[in-house]
Amino acid sequence: MNKPTTALATAGALAALLALGACSSSSSASAGSTSAPTDQASAWKTLADSTACTALRTAHPDLVGTTKTNALNPHTPGYEVVNPDNPDEYVGFDIDLGAAIGACLGFAVDYVPVGFSELIPTVSSGRADWILSNLYATQERAAGGVDFISYSKVFDGILVATGNPKSITGIDTSLCGLTVALNKGYVEVPLVEAVGPACEAAGTVAPTVSLFDSSADCVQAILAGRADAYMNDINTVNGYITEHPKDLGSAETVMLDYTIGIGIPQGQHEFRDAVAAALAEIQGSGLQDELSVKWKLNENALAAPTILSVG
Repeated sequence: MNKPTTALATAGALAALLALGACSSSSSASAGSTSAPTDQASAWKTLADSTACTALRTAHPDLVGTTKTNALNPHTPGYEVVNPDNPDEYVGFDIDLGAAIGACLGFAVDYVPVGFSELIPTVSSGRADWILSNLYATQERAAGGVDFISYSKVFDGILVATGNPKSITGIDTSLCGLTVALNKGYVEVPLVEAVGPACEAAGTVAPTVSLFDSSADCVQAILAGRADAYMNDINTVNGYITEHPKDLGSAETVMLDYTIGIGIPQGQHEFRDAVAAALAEIQGSGLQDELSVKWKLNENALAAPTILSVG
């Protein structure tokens, strides 16, 4: 499988400098070459040189000089997509956040792209080391074999055709009789399905859920008139509206009782706790907020690192 690489020369260089021996990979997936945009390199170096990150590398020497493979679904504008100017790179908020964590802990990052529903199975089976891919942290997903480290609160947007011709007002009975395009495995799937009984009680038809492998496919369904709505993080919805301002709009913003989390295989407590500590330093330094501004995630609500584990 062809794997675009991404923004991590700084972390890779730091790992090489800090490693006591030759660099090795901690993943069954092969590490790719990396490149880094100059605008982020100084921020990563400042982070890596901080007292907290220096102490973390001392406390976790087994991470230094390794490569950690991130399983991602690269179809979420603002979070992770293939660089339109370079098909060998991924770009986005999650890409930069992963790079920052790697810089702090002294490891490089490479990637394996998979369908959204395959993110957790890819990590729990050992084909990747972690997930940083705009993944909502839930008990059900954690039961699939990962612990989550939260880093952002969830505000969902509802993407519709311009002008909201079907008058959708939320994940409610305004969806009765409509078709909602969603990714396989999305938390919104059971939420939309749960509207069905209320529709039937009102003498109407339950909404139809049309499942796809990527957000891009969901959006194309709306553009083609095969779906009436799509739901995802409000930043992602706004990104698609920016791409298609004449054709798409937003129906509503819904606060969901979830956080977005980094997935770590169950049982790998040292790696999990090191990532959580690095994330706390990144948030405390203001770097996460800076990355949110950089990637126009204006609705992004920072969440303190908390661990969800069912193992």
